[in-house]
Amino acid sequence: MGEDESQRHNRELIELLNELRVALPGVQVLFAFLLAVPFQRRFPELAHRDRAVFYAALLSTAVSTALLIAPSSYHRLRWRDRDKEHLLEASNRLTIAGLALMALAVTCVVFVVSDFLYGLAAAVPATVAIVLVFAVFWYGLPLRRALQDRRSRRAR
Repeated sequence: MGEDESQRHNRELIELLNELRVALPGVQVLFAFLLAVPFQRRFPELAHRDRAVFYAALLSTAVSTALLIAPSSYHRLRWRDRDKEHLLEASNRLTIAGLALMALAVTCVVFVVSDFLYGLAAAVPATVAIVLVFAVFWYGLPLRRALQDRRSRRAR
């Protein structure tokens, strides 16, 4: 038995909110960690490069937090306005952007920690590896599948 448009919107909204429940704690823990780091005794020992990358991680995490929480705010402000289709479309874009910034923040943190612990020679390959992990698993797999789906639809 199929679902009507309203039922589909409700299901998609529930799916989106469940996905955000997975992403939000991660970005919030990262943000809390990043807020505490500058107050640690050894933070001044970081090279200027590491401080700049750290700051990029902090800003990326802050914006990621805002983008990942935005769908909840949107939903609350537009509650019962019968605007779920637009809510879902906007929230999807906000979530994708928030996840991209979270990936950037995690990558920056990996660089800073790796450089501090083992030097630039270790930080670069570790950071490249993390970029590849995010690129493949967060974007490559779903985009590859979308491309396959489009090709199979055209072939019919």
